[in-house]
Amino acid sequence: MAQNEKLAQLSEAGVAVWLDDLSRDRIRSGNLQALVDEHSVVGVTTNPTIFAAAISGSDSYDDQLHAMAVRKVSVEEALRTITAADVRDACDLLAPVAERQPGDGRVSLEVAPGLAHDTDATAAEAAHLWWLVDRPNLFIKIPATEEGLAAITTSIARGISVNVTLIFSPERYRAVMDSYLSGLEQRLAEDDGADLSQIASVASFFVSRVDTEIDKRLDKAGADPSLKGKAALANAQLAYQAYEEVFSSDRWKALEAKGARPQRPLWASTGVKNPDYPDTLYVSELIAPGTVNTMPEKTLMAYADHGSPGTPVQKTYDEAAAVMKAVADAGVDLDDVFRVIEDEGVQKFVDSWDELTASVRSELEDKA
Repeated sequence: MAQNEKLAQLSEAGVAVWLDDLSRDRIRSGNLQALVDEHSVVGVTTNPTIFAAAISGSDSYDDQLHAMAVRKVSVEEALRTITAADVRDACDLLAPVAERQPGDGRVSLEVAPGLAHDTDATAAEAAHLWWLVDRPNLFIKIPATEEGLAAITTSIARGISVNVTLIFSPERYRAVMDSYLSGLEQRLAEDDGADLSQIASVASFFVSRVDTEIDKRLDKAGADPSLKGKAALANAQLAYQAYEEVFSSDRWKALEAKGARPQRPLWASTGVKNPDYPDTLYVSELIAPGTVNTMPEKTLMAYADHGSPGTPVQKTYDEAAAVMKAVADAGVDLDDVFRVIEDEGVQKFVDSWDELTASVRSELEDKA
């Protein structure tokens, strides 16, 4: 089958197309393979919300749940086993992609979100999940909370590939890139002959939620309505400028000479929340070399149908800085925005995890 032309062109422009969804049904039905073959999909991201929807909406998990119920497995262990099985199967499906283009062909699995503010527990859970799934094309998702940053460094130093999630501001993104470089440096300090080329990382910079929060505050401040729907893109564009700066630095070049690979920016939360905005907005306007865009299926299909490239990110920096200044001048406290949406982001995943736990608990009781 031929690849969809619009998505193939997006890939050629340097944007790796990933799917922000996974379920056992999607793997077993051949749907995921079809998206790889026909829609340029070269990676998969998951999160607790995605698994909550997958498990509660399918009977594909019944046999496995029954086997665990009979063995009286704890809910926590059941959850890890189920999610690891899906991620492992998806890793196997994407292995040929990983062979062909290192850095892609990846599937992400998140540490339990309740650990987001506990450095040691996050690092321990990351190591356990890496061992449990046991696939080289796995990414362990670690949130970019203050406490998560040190766990990222520790995990990278242990040779674990990491998808850093819930990044909302360019400032925190700089701290994330620093954590990645520190992890690589630590690995070299412990073993000068370490093969850094086997370690991959992406930094998931969230987009649509920034507009949702800032638009609300612009309305409240009675600001110029033409400012709405611009901050999320401007924020992400300035993040890419920071990426270009860090990954052209002497510090990076020293690591690159040892075989290290750059940590790519990944645009996440790219489904449009406001129906007044074009449904491909957070894809068309975030085209830049060496990036990833993980999309819900709806957004992926919308771009395949009617997407068209906007202004390349590298030509937007001055305008992006002006937009963020205008938003701040209109009375929006950006530091507070980023703090609120980080807390909400962590809480949303904790709520989904709790929902998933409750759902698996009741399934285990039913199947026992």
